[in-house]
Amino acid sequence: MSTNESSAMEQLSVEELTAKLEPDLLPKHVAIIMDGNGRWAELRNLPRIAGHREGIKSVREIITACQELGIQALTIYAFSQENWNRPLQEISAIMGLLEYYLSTELAKLIEQGVRFRTIGRLDSLPASALQWVRAAEQKTAHLERLHLTVALSYGGRTEIVDAMQAILRETQEGKLQPGDVDETCIQQHLYTHGLPDPDLLIRTSGETRISNFLLWQLAYTELYFTPTLWPDFRRRELVQALLEYQRRERRFGRVLSTISS
Repeated sequence: MSTNESSAMEQLSVEELTAKLEPDLLPKHVAIIMDGNGRWAELRNLPRIAGHREGIKSVREIITACQELGIQALTIYAFSQENWNRPLQEISAIMGLLEYYLSTELAKLIEQGVRFRTIGRLDSLPASALQWVRAAEQKTAHLERLHLTVALSYGGRTEIVDAMQAILRETQEGKLQPGDVDETCIQQHLYTHGLPDPDLLIRTSGETRISNFLLWQLAYTELYFTPTLWPDFRRRELVQALLEYQRRERRFGRVLSTISS
């Protein structure tokens, strides 16, 4: 997008930007690396947990926007395996926020038709947080309007290792033969089995890496990086990302058009 076009877009309201979206060109599955909560708080001389609290507001608004726009799946990176290395006080506060979110938002998720599921090594979660997670999964399992997947204690390499171990066990038990192991077989053993691969990955806060997130699933995903910190990423920023996605030609390694001689 040119500077003039970008400037013109900034003058439009959220409603005017949304009207530019073409429903047939929207991604079916959006994944988001929610980055920048800590920096948002530090810029305001607030404790880091204040950024995480504000980030919950962005989660709420993006879920509602995806549901209203007809996006079928939203996967958010909430807590990585590497995040366990953070100070214990911050980890405890984040887990407390997870419980708070589920206790206050579950009724709204059900009302919106949102199915809640989690991926990752969930046994690492505190017992109380895990109890809330399992309850939310159970109570929304029948809903289909939006599939919300939250990555908790998640790592992309670990996911592939866990898939390989499961395949090896099934091979040893005679349920699989070595020749049965192909891309489809591996996909069926990933945490995300049953979900389509993301069409669009959004990362906030200006970082331009995928940080061990959905390594297998992002093979042909469009990547969108924004300097906006996650607590400031709301409906307007989502619509801008979707408009950028619509301008891209997705080829999946193929040539979609040729010039005849």
